[in-house]
Amino acid sequence: MKKDNQKEKDFISFLNESGLVWGPSPEIYGGLSGFYEYGPLGKLLKNKVERSIRNIFTSNGLMELECPTILPDEVWNASGHLNAFKNKLIKCSKCNAIFRVDKLIEEKTKIIAEGLPNDKLLDLISKNNISCPSCKGKLETSIDTQSLMMKTNVAGKEASLRPETATVTYLPYLRLYNYFRKKLPFGVFQIGKAYRNEISPRQSVLRGREFTQGEGQIFIDPKTKNNWEKYESIKDQMLPLWDYKSQKSNLDNTEIPKIKIDNALKKGILKSQAYAWCLWLAYTQFINFGIPEKKMRIRQHHPDEMAFYAEDAWDIEIKLNFYGWVEVCGIHDRTDYDLKQHSKFSGKELVAQREDGSKFTPHILEIAFGTDRPTYALIDIFYEKKEESSGKTTFKIPYKMAPIEVSVFPLIKNDKGILKLSEKVKEILENEFIIDYDSAGSIGRRYLRSSTAGTPFAVTIDGKSLIDNDVTIRDRDSEKQIRIKIPELSNILRSLLLEKISFKDFL
Repeated sequence: MKKDNQKEKDFISFLNESGLVWGPSPEIYGGLSGFYEYGPLGKLLKNKVERSIRNIFTSNGLMELECPTILPDEVWNASGHLNAFKNKLIKCSKCNAIFRVDKLIEEKTKIIAEGLPNDKLLDLISKNNISCPSCKGKLETSIDTQSLMMKTNVAGKEASLRPETATVTYLPYLRLYNYFRKKLPFGVFQIGKAYRNEISPRQSVLRGREFTQGEGQIFIDPKTKNNWEKYESIKDQMLPLWDYKSQKSNLDNTEIPKIKIDNALKKGILKSQAYAWCLWLAYTQFINFGIPEKKMRIRQHHPDEMAFYAEDAWDIEIKLNFYGWVEVCGIHDRTDYDLKQHSKFSGKELVAQREDGSKFTPHILEIAFGTDRPTYALIDIFYEKKEESSGKTTFKIPYKMAPIEVSVFPLIKNDKGILKLSEKVKEILENEFIIDYDSAGSIGRRYLRSSTAGTPFAVTIDGKSLIDNDVTIRDRDSEKQIRIKIPELSNILRSLLLEKISFKDFL
C-alpha cells in the first residue's frame, strides 16, 4: 500500500512540476475543490485533444456551434435539470465531510451503484464496511440530495450555468433545420465549458466542478434509424461491447471480447444502425487519441441506471493506472424527449417534415464526453517512473498527441555561428510545429527534459551543421540519432509525426 501511495505521489508531482495540471485553484488561497489550472504543457495537450475531436466530428459531417453558458431557469425547468439534476450525498458523523454516495461505493467496491434506491445504497455501505475516506469515521445512516446546478442572477432574472452543452445545442433547432435546408439527418457539436456543483470532487480533473465538454448531437428521422447510409462502411468493424446482461456487480472485468457490429445488431445487443454508427464514431475518437484498445471497453447501462427517456445508453470506459475503470464518454439515444419538452414549454413547434408532408419530432443521438478526461487519461497511461535508482521519468505519449512536437537545441550556446543557425532552424520549424527552443544546461539534461515532456524529436545543431547544412534528429523512444539536411527537415519531421515513415527507415 505504501508503495502504491508513493507512486501516486510521484505522479501528482509529475503533473505539477511538468506544467500539466495545477490545483485545486487558487492554490495561494488554499484552493477550491473541483477547479483546476492547466499549465503550459497541459494546455498544449488539451488543445491536441480538442483538435482531434474537431477533426473527427467535422470529417464525419458534424458542424461546430458555440452557444451561451448561462441560460434562464425556464430553460432548465423545461429540460428537467432544475428539479431532477441532483446527486445523493452522505455525511461523515465524525468530521462532517460529505460524499457522493454512489461514487464512494463504486470507488471502494467496484459495484455499480448509480440509480440504486437509498435503502440499497445504505445496505452496501454497511455490508462493505465503508467508512469516511477523510477521517475513517462512521458514515451517517441517512442520505440527502444536492442539486448540481450552479445558480446565478442576470438582471434580476433567475438563471443557471449550463451543466452540459446538450441543452443549449437543442434550443436553436429551428435555425439549424433551416440551415441544413430542412433535410435530416444533420449533426452539430460544441466544445465548451460546463459547470456542476459536485458534492465532493476528487481525482483531479476527472471530476471537476468546471470542465470542458465536446458533445455531438445528431438529429434524425426515427424511421431511418435502421436505414443508415453510413452503416455499410462500418458494419464489419469490431467493438468491445459489454451489454448489461453480461455484466455482474463487479466492474473490474477486463476480458471484454470484441464483436462485429453487424452481429451485435442481429443479436439485438444494439438496437439500430444509426446508433451503432455513433458507438463506432465515439470509439474511433478514443483510438485516434492513442488510447490502447486493451484499456477500453464499451459498457451498456442497466435498465435501472438509464435515463427514463433514453432508448439505449452505453459508456466508453478507460482503465487508468491510478483510478481503475473510468467513464469517459456516453452515447445516448435520447429519442424525441428534448425537442418535445422545449416545444411544450416554449410554445414553438419543433418538428420536421418528410417528403410525403407528414410532420414528426426528430430523435437525437448523442455522443457526450469531456475533453478533460481523455487529456488526463493520456497522462495517466503514458507516464512511467523507472524503479531503478535513477528514478527517470518518461512520458511516452503517442507522437501525434505530444504537447510539444520538436525540441531545438544549439549544442554550444556561446558559439555565435551555431546560435545563428539554430535561430534559423527554429524559424523554419515554428511555422508548422509546436517547438521548444532550449540552450540551457548540458545536452544530456536537455534531452532528459525533452523526453520528460513527451517531445518525440530533438533537433540538435552542432559544429558539423555549419559545414554540411544538416542537423541531428534524436528519437525520444529509441534514443537513436540520424543526420538530416536542413532543407529536408520539415518534411521528414512531418512524416515522422504522422507516422507515414518510421525512424527505423533511416537507421
